[in-house]
Amino acid sequence: MKKNKISYDTGFWASFATGNPFTVINAFFAFADLDYYKQTLTETVFYSYKTKVYKKENPSDVFVFYTALSYFIKVCYSLKKKNKKWKVKASLHSETVFDLSSLTKQEYKDPFVVFKKAFNKKTPKEFELFLCQILELSLSPCPADPVFDLTTPYVYLIKMLDAIALIRERGVGKIGKKDQIDFIAE
Repeated sequence: MKKNKISYDTGFWASFATGNPFTVINAFFAFADLDYYKQTLTETVFYSYKTKVYKKENPSDVFVFYTALSYFIKVCYSLKKKNKKWKVKASLHSETVFDLSSLTKQEYKDPFVVFKKAFNKKTPKEFELFLCQILELSLSPCPADPVFDLTTPYVYLIKMLDAIALIRERGVGKIGKKDQIDFIAE
């Protein structure tokens, strides 16, 4: 049986398609930085409870954000499946210092744990529905109560953003047959 390789069509926001999740991660952060994604996600959730329209002057920015985050979720889901094949380089920092405050000590040591926890709580489709709901509510001037739980997916998306940033910062290595790890250059 032939394996189908996942294509991450990042053409809308990164102008190329790839089958490598780590290339998508680099394109994701070349498009915008970690702070932009976390701030925009927080603002869209915040505006989903308000009667004001988010990014009223240019709501198309929200659509591009949605598209990038949608592919981000696909990459995170594929990394959840690859946690047995890949290992993150050890941190050079003291384990008591957390640059990324949303992660626990265990998640800081092994960021792949975040994906496992996130997708045990919510499916990729539920994360996608969360994105659709917060964007619909944040772009609507009419107040409405969210149909879905917004807190859990929000927390896990923030954790996944921090975990991906940590993986990108440290680098990853593929675990070989004899537990040898060949780290990928960034």
